[in-house]
Amino acid sequence: MTLLQEFGQFIEGSYQTTFSTLTLHSARRALLDWHGALIAGADTEAASKLREAYVEELGVGHCSVAGTQKKAFSRAAAFMNGTISHIAEFDDIFRDGAYHPACPTISAAFALAESRNDSVEDLLAAIIIGYEVSTRISKVIQPSHYKYFHTTGTAGVFGSAAACSYLLKLNASQACDALATAGTFASGLQQAFRSDSMTKPMHPGHAAEVGLNAALTAKVGMTGTPDLLEGDAGFGAALCENPRWEELLEGLGSRWNIEQMTFKNHGCCGHNFPAIDAISHLLNDHPIDIEQIKKIRVGAYKATNDVCRYVHPKTPFEAKFSLTYTVSARIILGRVRERAFLETALNNPKIYAMEDKVELSVDPECAAKFPLHRSAKVEIEMNDGSVYAHHQYTRHGDPDEPLTDQELVDKFHELAEPRIGLQLAQTISGEVLGGRGLSVRSLAKLWSKMSY
Repeated sequence: MTLLQEFGQFIEGSYQTTFSTLTLHSARRALLDWHGALIAGADTEAASKLREAYVEELGVGHCSVAGTQKKAFSRAAAFMNGTISHIAEFDDIFRDGAYHPACPTISAAFALAESRNDSVEDLLAAIIIGYEVSTRISKVIQPSHYKYFHTTGTAGVFGSAAACSYLLKLNASQACDALATAGTFASGLQQAFRSDSMTKPMHPGHAAEVGLNAALTAKVGMTGTPDLLEGDAGFGAALCENPRWEELLEGLGSRWNIEQMTFKNHGCCGHNFPAIDAISHLLNDHPIDIEQIKKIRVGAYKATNDVCRYVHPKTPFEAKFSLTYTVSARIILGRVRERAFLETALNNPKIYAMEDKVELSVDPECAAKFPLHRSAKVEIEMNDGSVYAHHQYTRHGDPDEPLTDQELVDKFHELAEPRIGLQLAQTISGEVLGGRGLSVRSLAKLWSKMSY
């Protein structure tokens, strides 16, 4: 059998799977985190322009779209929510694959589940399956894939297709067709987020729509290419060097990658996180007078230097991809959440001055451990010559240093409350993390009341 045929059998077999309490709770954490990212992105300029561009698609269908009370058909809702939930840069990460699975996977599955009036329990199971298939693919194509491609747009198509295949209860052959059809539309170039444009969030939006469309077409008998992953002119040959296909199916069904997710503690590119966490460690553990800081040296892995390269950023987008800015914002503001990307922060002279003290370089040890470990070495040199140093081996929020449920809820409330109010935010977090028997339509009604 081909790799996608194996995945097709896995998906069909999963209909009889009883997931553990831990696995289901991990899916609930992912669903809550997606809601926070979705709500945070809904009132942005990019989201407004997107809804304007899709004006003919709004006002029909049964699926909710963040930021408007008008409904859409499932494909349009998947695209828009997949895009909107990636705008604010608060969505989850599968570290080993340099991949954000929630935006494509949950956005597609949520739209389909809402159109069918499925239960939240059905949605959670679909999320688990979508995460499993796509994270496995994302892992074995790294690190070469990430040189040119945005994994969330590429591997994301398999997450959305697998999740939607689960909801539609496709048989093994149909599920293989869905994955194969989705895979040929995989796209998303890194150049799209090396400048201040609104394109990057559209990558997971496209992936969500592609996967949903692939599952729907497979259900009615449209076929795909079974060896799309490993074929001579397939996904692996075109999009990476030496994919480790022999690892792809190891332990499939015996462990679940959704239990190994990273949830962002900061509102910026994840490559900044180790350095921000190292700064936090040093400021918390030592009596550092920030007015007496002379120099800050950051040694990181190459992707940090390549992607987070802006200095003195002029826009929120540039700031989220600026190591010098985010480190400085943590020192001056105390945390790197939404407030760090307001105009007042971007024009803060103290942050600007602190940026000039930051030196970023590639550290060989950190570089060698990427992508399995996201680390940074930070030294703070003081005016009196004293030096405080810390090696941050992982990010706070990674599987080996996870956010607690309470930290995750606090993050959700910080994002949601200013937009939907305390009471509604409490209802959503309570229902997502602990609710039972709720339909996806009922859950969608809670946040679809917001309109911008």
